[in-house]
Parts: sequence; C-alpha cells; structure tokens
Amino acid sequence: MTADRADRSRPRSRMTGPERREQLIAVGRKLFADKGFEATTVEEVAAKANVSKPVVYEHFGGKEGLYAVVVDREIQALMGGISAALEEPEGARVLLERATLALLDYIENDPAGFRILVRDSPPGQSTGSFASVLGDVAVQVEHLLGAEFKQRGLDPKSAPIHAQMLVGMVALTGQWWLDRRKFKKDQVAAHLVNLAWNGLSGLDRAPRLVTVPHR
Repeated sequence: MTADRADRSRPRSRMTGPERREQLIAVGRKLFADKGFEATTVEEVAAKANVSKPVVYEHFGGKEGLYAVVVDREIQALMGGISAALEEPEGARVLLERATLALLDYIENDPAGFRILVRDSPPGQSTGSFASVLGDVAVQVEHLLGAEFKQRGLDPKSAPIHAQMLVGMVALTGQWWLDRRKFKKDQVAAHLVNLAWNGLSGLDRAPRLVTVPHR
C-alpha cells in the first residue's frame, strides 16, 4: 500500500462543535457577501460545508440565526475600529480624520464584511442593519460636535443633525469607493475631511433657505 493510499484509508478526524460552528459561519459569511440574505439558502450553506441541513439548524436555528451571528461579528469589527479612533481627545479635526480612516480601513481590509452590512437584511429586522450601525456611530460623533459647536459659538442642539450628515457622507462615499478604487484611501479620506471640516468652519449661526420665504 502506498503512502497516499494509506493516508486516504485513515478515518478523517471529525470537527468539534465549535469548529463546525466556525466553519458554517465562514461559509455563510461568503455566501451572504456574494449573494445577499434573500438569495442564500440553508441548502447552499450545508452543501458548501459538506454537512446536512439539520446540522445548520442545530447550530443556528436557520438562515436568520446564521445571518445574525455573521452580521454581529461585522458590526463589532467596524464599531471597534471607529470607537478606538474616537477614544483619545486630540481635537475635533483629528478625531474626524481618524473616524473617517477607520471606516475606510474596514472597507479596504474587509470588503466582504462591508458588503454584508450594506446588502439586504431579513424583513422586519431593525437591528444589525447598516443604518442602525451608522446611527450608533453618529451618536458618538454627536457629542464631539456638540463640544466643538460650543467653542465656535454655534447652537449645540444642531449637533445631532450634523452628526447624521457627516456619518452618512462618509458611509456613502465608502460604498462608492468600494467598487471604484480610482483614488487611494488617504486621498478619499482627505477629500472627505476637507469638505466636512471646511463646511463646518463656515457654518451660518442661523441657516436659512434662500428659495423659501422666511416664516
């Protein structure tokens, strides 16, 4: 018997429960990134992992459970990077640069994870969506802007609006950059911060629309 035949004749070691769970998460993650939640089936996950459908249900209770685990991990990775960028107070401009780079870093290093977050989510699911993630980030940015507004003599009550606008601007630009890598990451961040910072620097204290009659 040759060594090759001997290797094939040995029984394969079975995965432990935690190992199988991690394998299914990795398989599901790739499918969700490539096809989205709706187009992915339990049958596909099982086939790719070379297991039966009941094994998937045993670990996650179904496709929704697997998706929730995958999304939760992506959210932790993204929020971890952004939160770390906002930890040390070094001025609003520096923090804005760091937060912008943190999101772009995540997109660059983990495009599959980012695609999962911006793709479709299960109907009726309000948590774990990209919108909810951006909302959490905006809350952190809001406090920073509030302090900056006070120093500049602007109304800090408008900070939540500007936080949503800033985070949305960076996120949408990040989605665009994901598939159009014509610019380097630092260039994208520099342009974003330039628009955001200089826009904030020139804010009117009482903004009004020129096309709408004053009331």
